[in-house]
Amino acid sequence: MTDAAAPLIDVKGLEAWYGKRRILHDVDFRVDAGEIRVIMGGSGSGKSTLLRQILGLHRPTRGSIRLFGTDIVNAGQRELQQVRRRLGVSFQGGALLTSLSVGDNVALPLREHTKLDENQIRIMSRMKLEVVNLGGFHDLMPSQLSGGMVKRAALARAIVMDPRLLFFDEPSAGLDPVVSAELDELILRLRDALRMTIVVVTHELDSAFKIADTITVLDQGSVLMTDTVDAVRRSDNERIQDLLNRRPRDVVVDADAYLRRLTEEEV
Repeated sequence: MTDAAAPLIDVKGLEAWYGKRRILHDVDFRVDAGEIRVIMGGSGSGKSTLLRQILGLHRPTRGSIRLFGTDIVNAGQRELQQVRRRLGVSFQGGALLTSLSVGDNVALPLREHTKLDENQIRIMSRMKLEVVNLGGFHDLMPSQLSGGMVKRAALARAIVMDPRLLFFDEPSAGLDPVVSAELDELILRLRDALRMTIVVVTHELDSAFKIADTITVLDQGSVLMTDTVDAVRRSDNERIQDLLNRRPRDVVVDADAYLRRLTEEEV
């Protein structure tokens, strides 16, 4: 049995590399039950890499990752699958299967991971479409949906198995302000009504400040700060204020490093 007071996500000393480039630097990251945690940072800060590591899609170079108390870095495939069944993931582009209807996209996890009959699956998938305000759209194809509707359909699929932990990757990307605000409200309702713990990766400041209980700010693969919205806003860290106020940073070029990148041979 997992200690009820233990964090749902517990990451310590995480380090990740892509080839010769280190993407994450000694990252510590903890999320407790019932909170909405926003991972915020500029492009290339390591947000999506951290998400992939937590989901077990990539193996870290160093460090530990525990979900629901399970060490997923050293877990076997069967144990990892059991953990993943307790997760929901809504990907940045929706990732709906274009050959399946909206209803079949939402029903897919139930068909893959449960032994429910088709009638039960149909009812449960339509219930989740109702939750995201897409009732009656189950027969449409993904190509017939707007961008905001695709995001909501992807969310319905992510929650169809009632996960305890839900991940969003850039939920507001590419959406107009009104649709983004509606999606923010939906995230808050999911936390309150279904008692989900939610992790949101975003660079949209308005959305982050509206939905977050706590914010983790990443910069160049390192955690600058994890705290409440108000504390992040008041931070005197120059890099955080650059991000909040959209101030460009001066790029200092190391001439020797630049020359090495141009001349070194691929390994």
